[in-house]
Amino acid sequence: MHEPVPVNIWDAKGVLLLRKGETITSEQHRGVLLLHAPVVLASDWQALNYGYTASLDRMVRDNQALNRIAGLRALSASPAEVAARDAGVSVPEAWAELHATLAALLHQGASAHQFLERVLRVQSQGEQLWHDQADNSLLVLVQLLFDTRVSYSATHALLAAGLCALVAPLAGLDEKQRRALVLAALTMNLGMTREHDEMARQPGPLSSAQRKVVREHPQQSVALLRQLGVLDAEWIRLVAQHHEKPDGTGYPKGERVDRITHRLLQMADVYVACISPRRSRGALLSQQVARELYMGGHRAPDQLGALFVKSVGFYPPGSYVRLASGELGVVVRRGEKANEPRVAALVGRQGLPLGEPVLRDTADPAWAVAASLPPGEVKVIVNVDRLIARG
Repeated sequence: MHEPVPVNIWDAKGVLLLRKGETITSEQHRGVLLLHAPVVLASDWQALNYGYTASLDRMVRDNQALNRIAGLRALSASPAEVAARDAGVSVPEAWAELHATLAALLHQGASAHQFLERVLRVQSQGEQLWHDQADNSLLVLVQLLFDTRVSYSATHALLAAGLCALVAPLAGLDEKQRRALVLAALTMNLGMTREHDEMARQPGPLSSAQRKVVREHPQQSVALLRQLGVLDAEWIRLVAQHHEKPDGTGYPKGERVDRITHRLLQMADVYVACISPRRSRGALLSQQVARELYMGGHRAPDQLGALFVKSVGFYPPGSYVRLASGELGVVVRRGEKANEPRVAALVGRQGLPLGEPVLRDTADPAWAVAASLPPGEVKVIVNVDRLIARG
């Protein structure tokens, strides 16, 4: 009683009953939970148990004091902490696993096995990664946007969901709203996943058939989610309305929609789409897209847009920049200010690749960011694992 629960607790239909870290406050509260036949995900339970035994083994090998070993609490580590610290799984490897899982679910659609349980696992583990490793997660996923070998639709979904997760607390959204928002971001394009991948790679404009698929995909996504057992009304509503607009000029129904969750989902969706390169056009510069979001549709500062830029910055990790020094580099960490990220210089001022990336603090005028760059302008392969390992 009054101890924080170590994992999310769900009912049999996938509704969250108690979030990891929350407490059972009374016997009456416990009784209410039991009425819902509470369950936990097997993957969460296994990860937590593994974390305890691994921590215990490490403390014994390190000759820790017996009172410290005795004080180690079972089931105390988070899945992300267990993965990174005990199992040796890097952040890129963790995201690669989640990407593979989500890509399979989105492409399988109505035939996906245990869809609800698996997408909830992606949401839960992804959220932990965003909480523990936000900069590294941005670095991995923004770089993945530039990789045409993997499912663009899955990358788009994971990054849009992560941006929602970063901004939602600043926007004052409660836990229920945040969860529905992230799940909607993960699944909003379920109804056109294959076409989404194809459209990202094709060199020319959309055909009339493709435009029809785009206009109908919110309703198709909702139909599939319901078929797969999703009952959360807000999750469904966000997916259904993620292309509607406040003035009624959106689609598919032309409804007037202007809720903060709707606006944030749309903002994340548009941002990811804009910074993603297409064969039919290059990626738009992250600084340009951030300014558009900040100014809003009425060409005046937008409060939610300002929170978005505060969370992500003008130059998100994973994007490319030119420095005042003439060097070209990749952003590896957000800075105290939106326009002052940490950058790993990759190409020297003479245009030659550097032997090793050199970390630059762009708050120093000598290394200030001079401009955003499209990914094709930096002809150096970025080794994300090495950048993260070097800190």
